[in-house]
Amino acid sequence: MLDKNGIAKRIAQELKDGYYVNLGIGIPTLVANYIPKGINVVLQSENGLLGMGPFPLESEIDPDIINAGKQTITTVPGSAFFDSALSFAMIRGGHVHLTVLGAMEVSEKGDIANWKIPGKMVKGMGGAMDLVASAKNIIVAMQHVNKAGESKLLPACTLPLTGTQCVKKIVTELAVLDVTPQGFKLLERAPGISVDQIKNATKGKLIIEGEIPEMNLN
Repeated sequence: MLDKNGIAKRIAQELKDGYYVNLGIGIPTLVANYIPKGINVVLQSENGLLGMGPFPLESEIDPDIINAGKQTITTVPGSAFFDSALSFAMIRGGHVHLTVLGAMEVSEKGDIANWKIPGKMVKGMGGAMDLVASAKNIIVAMQHVNKAGESKLLPACTLPLTGTQCVKKIVTELAVLDVTPQGFKLLERAPGISVDQIKNATKGKLIIEGEIPEMNLN
């Protein structure tokens, strides 16, 4: 079973040279720490930064340089700062190749719910609605089950939606799955995790074809 860093490390393998990538709040921000050698990507933060680097060492912390989740970050040579209007023009214009988001629920059709639990105070869905509506490719980084052990990969989301039929791939502590018109297609197992464990943790339709390999995190 993977921890949050393991999920981020596996998602980093999906990055391709030349990509512009937006990393959402939570697990997705950790992807910045695991960009493969030889891969040149530009990380965008929706609060107005192109060229986000990994999290800083204690000696590198600058409280004025933060990501959309208000975490302190680093910049890389050639980075640029700009206002929120320009940041969202990049997103809405379709210039971001890949968005990595966290989620509370994902449906087998690729719907995503990641901003509100009814009855709890929230500020709003923020930039997530623009990202899911505009991104060419969305990967979700999430826990497979909630704290009660209930599946978060469902036939249909029960929470208010952020976007519909937009998620392409999901990486959890248990598995890597594609979202297809037929349902969740199991691609890889986390080290030490069986197919049966993934079946038991997935409430939505799960497609299993042939032998399912373990993730390679090296």
